[in-house]
Amino acid sequence: MKSIMHNLVMRERIETSVARAKEVRPSVERLVTVAKRQNVTSLRRLLAKLPKDSAEKLYYEIAPKYKERHGGYLRIVKEAKVRKRDATPLAIIEFVK
Repeated sequence: MKSIMHNLVMRERIETSVARAKEVRPSVERLVTVAKRQNVTSLRRLLAKLPKDSAEKLYYEIAPKYKERHGGYLRIVKEAKVRKRDATPLAIIEFVK
């Protein structure tokens, strides 16, 4: 879970299974809400949940974009294709512009 959150923050868009996308969305949205406060405590909370580079990117780059937005920072778009080895439906999870 932590690695998926890290990749999502660093790339701002990843392709994963629908189940994983639905599971990671509330966690990342909660972290964006924490980062929007822009104080030392929120940065430390992010560092406890994410690696340093992704926590800093979330705090300094991503969260200020959503200062006026009240939730709904991520979007899940289901794809028509499935993963070849286990036929799991795939989805793209990305930050809303």
